[in-house]
Amino acid sequence: MRVTELKEMKLVGLRVVCEGDQYVNEIPRAAITLKNGLKEIKEVVTPTRLIGAFIVGDFTDEEDGYWVCVEVKQYNEIPVGMVFLTIPPQKYAVIKHKGPNYKIRDTYEVLHKWIDENRFERIVRSWHLEISDEWGSNNSTEVEVELHDTIK
Repeated sequence: MRVTELKEMKLVGLRVVCEGDQYVNEIPRAAITLKNGLKEIKEVVTPTRLIGAFIVGDFTDEEDGYWVCVEVKQYNEIPVGMVFLTIPPQKYAVIKHKGPNYKIRDTYEVLHKWIDENRFERIVRSWHLEISDEWGSNNSTEVEVELHDTIK
């Protein structure tokens, strides 16, 4: 586990909104759809890097869901059916999760305990990130992803 600060990120991709227990199924599907449409997105920073974004705390209807995205240098001709999102510069506590996607909640519990023990404060009304360089594979339940929980 570590603490890191990331600069502003411009993201383009797909927004997933579904029942809470369906995200483990719908996020991998959206990742594959995004991977198939990647060539339509202009100015992608790292084509092999998938970035998931979401807000944990109380959110508005516009903030509800999970964004499956890639980072772009600038917004330029957003493909039809895709969305864009700007993540401000933020500080994160980070942990790597490797294993089944349905076990990510367990890894988050470990991270949240570490945040408390190290006297950081979680910022739940902020964008949290899940960053992976292995995405859209045929084995979508096995993932390797860095979980970024926003802190101060």
